[in-house]
Amino acid sequence: MSPPKYVDLVVLAVAAVVFVVADFPLLGYFTALAVWVAQRGIQWLAQKRSTEALKNGNRQRAMGITAASTLGRVWFMCLVVLLVGLAERTAGLSSAILLAALFTISMGAAGMAYLLEPEPEGQSVQPR
Repeated sequence: MSPPKYVDLVVLAVAAVVFVVADFPLLGYFTALAVWVAQRGIQWLAQKRSTEALKNGNRQRAMGITAASTLGRVWFMCLVVLLVGLAERTAGLSSAILLAALFTISMGAAGMAYLLEPEPEGQSVQPR
């Protein structure tokens, strides 16, 4: 049995209730929601391109895509949180905390999924 790959989206949905009940700034939640969904779309596209590169035998390109998209997504999230934080400090803080939690949960779930799922045929990273 593999761990849920989309547990971060469940946490994002639960966070909506927490933000409303605890009276946290909704600007912070909606900022985190928009940024998280956008970066997940970028992640999906990068994973698709990386898989295509691996299928074509171009491991260097696949690693470059993965590295660039991971760093780019983190910088994107940081920049948006900074801009929102400059506009409204409490919204920026709540957004930053939620995004940090989502990123940590997402990375943990991805690591667990990688360790527990069998490797797809032809996608080994082991040298030939």
